Amino acid sequence: MKKNKPAKPAAPAQQDVAAQLGLRPGQSLELLKALHILTREGKLNQDSRRKLKQVYHLYQFIAPLLEELSANDHPVTLADHGAGKSYLGFILYDLFFKPLGRGSIYGIETRAPLVQASQQLAADLGFDRMQFLNMSVADSTQADFMPAQFDIVTALHACDTATDDAIAFGLEKHAQALVLVPCCQAELAAAMRQNKALHLARTPLAELWRHPIHTREIGSHLTNVLRCLYLEACGYQVTVTELVGWEHSMKNELIIARYTGQKKRSSAQRLRELLEQFGLQAALAHRYPLSGVAAP
Repeated sequence: MKKNKPAKPAAPAQQDVAAQLGLRPGQSLELLKALHILTREGKLNQDSRRKLKQVYHLYQFIAPLLEELSANDHPVTLADHGAGKSYLGFILYDLFFKPLGRGSIYGIETRAPLVQASQQLAADLGFDRMQFLNMSVADSTQADFMPAQFDIVTALHACDTATDDAIAFGLEKHAQALVLVPCCQAELAAAMRQNKALHLARTPLAELWRHPIHTREIGSHLTNVLRCLYLEACGYQVTVTELVGWEHSMKNELIIARYTGQKKRSSAQRLRELLEQFGLQAALAHRYPLSGVAAP
């Protein structure tokens, strides 16, 4: 007598998958499959859960900004820099822009295959208010076909100076809010290494970056401190917090800047002093132009 082969486990019901992922009502499972967060059978793709968790946490911070800025029937414009596979942009559109019925998302990415894939997916899903541009963050600031103003600028793990370029874009486009999760940062650490011997002789503070690993860590931390001071000097209220638990990502610092118009002269002065203290004026003056902010 032949034994019956064990039946293949059934694909999980949609509501079970939705519960496991913490999805909101009406969220597209087909989108999550297309992004390879779910398998075709509707099962969880474990490799993508960490990324999804980060995006959902970031959405919780962005959603109140979207709700506020979309008041009075305003069509919110959002630029997502270093978009990659556009996890963030697609989920923002699916959860907020699609049901709202207005507003646009621009995904900016340098890798042409990712841009093409995102364009095709947006067309397949009918997400007609999403555009994807194959260009650098810096080039997008000067692109004359872009809207003159954006309401929100996001950059999730935009590498090295791309986060600085996203800040410059936000300032140029008069953004009401910037939501930034910086990634690898090498520019400032490289500048610190060049003058390390001189600073070791001049100040004991240089011991903070004498060893290469400390140069990298201090360089990363100082980069974000300078970014926050610069945003405050340019009229933004800045909040810095964790995106998710450190067990999910070591690149976990979330910077949220809201425009108030109150340019803090004290922040501009502290920024100048830090650049001088670390010998970074020549290397980074172009990153933090303060000509419009008077010293106290």
